[in-house]
Amino acid sequence: MGREIEVLIGDWGQLGERAGALRHEVFVVEQGVPVELELDEYDAIAVHALALEGDTVVGTGRLLPDAHIGRMAVRAAHRGRGVGAMLLTALVEAARRRGDPSVALAAQWHARGFYRAYGFQAEGEKFMDAGIEHISMRKVF
Repeated sequence: MGREIEVLIGDWGQLGERAGALRHEVFVVEQGVPVELELDEYDAIAVHALALEGDTVVGTGRLLPDAHIGRMAVRAAHRGRGVGAMLLTALVEAARRRGDPSVALAAQWHARGFYRAYGFQAEGEKFMDAGIEHISMRKVF
């Protein structure tokens, strides 16, 4: 640990194999999300971000065509080291460059403070998704 972390932006063809492996580790193995809920048809049309420390994948996230950020995942050993912030910043900037007027996401309830610190505001009530409490949040540019 301790190497510089870089964030790559690309499509599923470029980053999918590595992003999918980390998502499986975090969502399916660690959080118990059913695999059939973790994988979907949107990966093929999303912009993906991949955080790397050397050759090790330490985080991932995606931006959908409707400006929804999702599938944010950071390897357990790398949490609290700014990886999520780097991914979120890269995806927000990708949306801004694309001309989206805002970005939205469904934050896991425990992570809502993290997103609030980056300018996201809660919308509506908390809800359950894949057995985990979430809240919808939005950042307007």
